[in-house]
Amino acid sequence: MDSIMAYIKKYDKLFEVSPSRKARDLAIKYGFLDYMIERYLDMFKDSTKDFLDSCGYPLKKSIRCNTLKISCDKLVNELKKKGFYLKKVDWLPHGYEVLSYPKSPSLGATIEYLKGYYYIQGLASMIPAYVLNPSSSDFVLDMAAAPGGKTTQLSQLMENKGKIIAVEKSRKRIRALESNINRLGATNILIVRTDATVLKKSNFRFTKILLDAPCSGEGLIPIDQSRKTRTSILDLRNFFITQLNLISTAFSLLDDNGRLVYSTCSIAPEENEAVINFAIENLGMKPIKISEFPGCKGITEFHGIKFSEELKNCLRLYPHKHGTEGFFICLLQK
Repeated sequence: MDSIMAYIKKYDKLFEVSPSRKARDLAIKYGFLDYMIERYLDMFKDSTKDFLDSCGYPLKKSIRCNTLKISCDKLVNELKKKGFYLKKVDWLPHGYEVLSYPKSPSLGATIEYLKGYYYIQGLASMIPAYVLNPSSSDFVLDMAAAPGGKTTQLSQLMENKGKIIAVEKSRKRIRALESNINRLGATNILIVRTDATVLKKSNFRFTKILLDAPCSGEGLIPIDQSRKTRTSILDLRNFFITQLNLISTAFSLLDDNGRLVYSTCSIAPEENEAVINFAIENLGMKPIKISEFPGCKGITEFHGIKFSEELKNCLRLYPHKHGTEGFFICLLQK
């Protein structure tokens, strides 16, 4: 805890943002909080307007075929009969864009959906499980499991073998987690209702951990316009503190030489590179380069602060560059 507090103090400058006139003008034009725009100007430079424009357009719907229950070719054919036309995403083994769909039924009301043949999931959101790449012999921890998209994807990749501990502290969110696990036929998952940080007191040690951390959701603005104004700079700092505690917990629960995937649906460096930088500086973890998926390198300098050069091994996705929700993924080895 002392090391976390010292780290927060060292990097508190990240949360001291004074919006420029340009940032204030763009904030009024696009409907964002002005501190957010100031950060985007730092991150995107000349392509800031491209990013802001892209946030105003909805993303294509996408699904993950659940091979625990059906082959992808059969699913494509079954949905085509109902008027859904799918396009395979080259860089996702089970990912499909929905190019067109009928007026009825909706994507979440087909017989195939109810039978668990597919899960409605953002393209970037599918990447973390593939990066973690669990095998049938792994003992896996999903530290923030609800609603279960990534948890059931891990189960799919493990072919319902091995064991997954799915942690969720919210009783309400556990209902959705249980529903999706049952619907998709994932049978190697044990749900534990607790705060993930409590697991530090346990004797569990995992070969692989997925930490899809609670975050601001700043990458989901194309899906939810309210996120343009939802998160204050103080909220962002609180997320940062929570994420530091979670990644510290993950480190303590990981086997030696074990692997951890840290991901968020946020593009905020404060929630991403600043957290991974802590894992490098304070925990001695090593980021492993992710090369199988499209994306930009992690940021090594932000708001006048330099981070570890190893952060280049992390992966960032953006709506204006990759046509996905904004997302961050980093693979770390203990």
